[in-house]
Amino acid sequence: MAPRTGTSLKRAIALLVALSGDEQPVSGELGVTRLAEIIGEDKSQVSRSLRTLADEGFVDRDPDTLAYRLGWRLYCLAARAGDRRLLELAGPVLRRLVGQLGERSHLSVLDGTQVLTVLTESPPHAVQTAGWVGRPVPAHCTSAGRALLLDHDEASLSVLLADAGFERLGPRAPRDVRELYGRIVVARELGYAIVDEEFEPALVAAAAPVRDFRGRIVCALNVSGPKFRLGDGLADAGRILRTAAEEFSRDLGWDGKPHITESEAS
Repeated sequence: MAPRTGTSLKRAIALLVALSGDEQPVSGELGVTRLAEIIGEDKSQVSRSLRTLADEGFVDRDPDTLAYRLGWRLYCLAARAGDRRLLELAGPVLRRLVGQLGERSHLSVLDGTQVLTVLTESPPHAVQTAGWVGRPVPAHCTSAGRALLLDHDEASLSVLLADAGFERLGPRAPRDVRELYGRIVVARELGYAIVDEEFEPALVAAAAPVRDFRGRIVCALNVSGPKFRLGDGLADAGRILRTAAEEFSRDLGWDGKPHITESEAS
């Protein structure tokens, strides 16, 4: 019985991997025949395994096409595991950034039109920027916000920020969606975002996006500090953050492929 169970489990795992791979069309669905070809198994055995996976919510079957796609239960499990994985990996990354840059480093996520800092590591400087863990700040005028919005095009950005307003907290903050999007385009080309007195006077910051196994931006690494200390090295900080974020992304399963913009994904 044990060998049969092991074989069934391996088949189920192979099916989930196939449904998440490059073989699937835009719909994200594959039929039984194609799945059997991909994993090299008998069609009837594949069909039985798919029914079991569907009963448990790990795959869904389209009632019209009868093709299969990954189920929401699998995505929920992956999301919970991903959240824990993020925090487990982030601590050492932030500490390395503090050692390289000598400035406070953060892990931030997007919450609607706001940015939340969920983890921070600090150096022993006499002058420090304010601590922001758990405190929402606007996405439009922060480096982390810009990095988190990097995959948005102008149309999706307009929808997202329709009711957000563009309060000018700093003298160089963007005044509208068009101006913000222009800065996002620059950040996208560089692979990192920098802000110079956009959030508050005399404060500068840089950030880079971190992607998960789907290629979606899930968080940002950012560093901030007073302009007199960090300003001249802001571009260097951005490049260091970009490298750290790319390594972090690979640890989360990202394969390095570019992600489509938000409006194209919807």
